[in-house]
Amino acid sequence: MERKSGTVARGLRAPIIREGDDLQKIVTGVVLEAEKAGEFQIRDRDVVAITEAVVARAQGNYASVENVAADVRAKLGGGTIGVIFPILSRNRFAICLRGIAMGAEKIVLMLSYPSDEVGNHLISVDKLDESGINPYTDVLSEQEFEKAFGRPKHVFTGMDYVAYYKGIIEEAGAEAEIIFANNPKAILNYTDQVLTCDIHTRARTKRILKAAGAKTVLGMDDILNESVDGSGFNSKYGILGSNKATEDTIKLFPKDCAEFVEQIQAEIKAATGKNIEVMVYGDGAFKDPVGKIWELADPVVSPGYTKGLEGTPNEVKLKYLADNDFADLSGEELKEAISEYIRNKDENLGDAMVAQGTTPRRLTDLIGSLCDLVSGSGDKGTPIIYIQGYFDNYTK
Repeated sequence: MERKSGTVARGLRAPIIREGDDLQKIVTGVVLEAEKAGEFQIRDRDVVAITEAVVARAQGNYASVENVAADVRAKLGGGTIGVIFPILSRNRFAICLRGIAMGAEKIVLMLSYPSDEVGNHLISVDKLDESGINPYTDVLSEQEFEKAFGRPKHVFTGMDYVAYYKGIIEEAGAEAEIIFANNPKAILNYTDQVLTCDIHTRARTKRILKAAGAKTVLGMDDILNESVDGSGFNSKYGILGSNKATEDTIKLFPKDCAEFVEQIQAEIKAATGKNIEVMVYGDGAFKDPVGKIWELADPVVSPGYTKGLEGTPNEVKLKYLADNDFADLSGEELKEAISEYIRNKDENLGDAMVAQGTTPRRLTDLIGSLCDLVSGSGDKGTPIIYIQGYFDNYTK
């Protein structure tokens, strides 16, 4: 009988993961137990995905705000520091800002407007248009911003992030000055010691600032890229991708993920004889149509994955074939013609017209986004996602 289901993604429940747990053993056990319970049958090219949060927790990859402060002070001098382009997030950035401020005498916080890098809006684009202010050239003080736009609050959280971030800086013992600008060079009118906090544009921002004569330019990837007083660290991403763990600690992005996923792949192969793919995933990459947030606050969707997840999809558009190549066919004849086309398609379709409209994104970004939506970020208790049929097509 013909199988009627295509891609299926399941959230697998797991124990609450603690620091020091053998996560490799736990993940393998959960998958094998789910198969034994009859929930699915493991097949070649199935995908097991584990959220980065539990990987970092099992690794014990934590740091305190004091660790952050010590590293900031050592690397940026402890005087006046320009902190530019942070995202607006209580979970992601607020606690990092506290540690940064503890390592400085004064923070000049430069916020991008009308929104941050991942789409959190301080103000609407419509209000910006009405103001006559040019966000590409105009640098606003806190007072000028308030005069033009009032004290706006986030559409979902209801937070006044300007007041919130200023309060964090001052409570940490540093003087706070808030400005609004989108040209990174604007900060050099206030200080030549700069910590750029953007995520996906950080390399460009660093390059611009260095060329403009900044004395020290660091990114969040340069803070805690080595252990400080025994803290956790991430040699590649620093405090990028970190989350609030407690009021005084952050959980860093996980490390050594490539070895972790390969070991799980090998254990499943030894137990079942099947060749599955394994990945660690964080934020998905998709945009909310109401809040406008782009979601991807991690530096990458997947910090580690097995080799079979390299590359991009190589798919044809069924509706294109149905409307063009086989427009005169229907029913079983149409089904067989399209199936035959798929079976004989090129191994690399590239920019072929028949692939037009398929998603030109990396497999890990697509699958990681699927996993993030399935697992959610709340109380589902499913940090492991099991995907079947992702690499199937109409002929399978």
